[in-house]
Amino acid sequence: MTARVDEQLVVFLVGMRITRFWRVREWWPVFRAMPAMLRELSRERERGMLGYRLCLSPVREIFVVQYWSGLEPLLAYASDSDGEHRPAWAELNRRLRSGSRIGFWHETFVVPAGSAESVYLNMPPVGLGAATELIPVAGRGDRLRQRLGRPADQGASEARG
Repeated sequence: MTARVDEQLVVFLVGMRITRFWRVREWWPVFRAMPAMLRELSRERERGMLGYRLCLSPVREIFVVQYWSGLEPLLAYASDSDGEHRPAWAELNRRLRSGSRIGFWHETFVVPAGSAESVYLNMPPVGLGAATELIPVAGRGDRLRQRLGRPADQGASEARG
């Protein structure tokens, strides 16, 4: 199976690193803010988040992979003064300015239409496949290059998968 992605897609990664577990008052409010935002975005699908995956890292990091329908919906949510994000962002900044050692990061990737590829074998819907629609791989091509809509290079071997 593969994910059907016919339009532009934005992949947004956001995470925090807990530097001192014993300072629960320092990191717990930041940690709690993300589930509230994810509930809001899941409930209000018109905001543009297609889906997400919550991940735990062995290096004291918690991060979320989010899939968005485009950059404009992501920017609109980030700046919406009535949503969960703005107060959480203001609180995080206040904590960081006051000396909190919480680690925070985010990355944004704008993926042009036709430039996302995925394969799922013996898997329930996860990641991009859960955020969009799963279709048989044959519907998009048997080879990676075909699924990305790239012409085959003369004499080049193509990766399967």
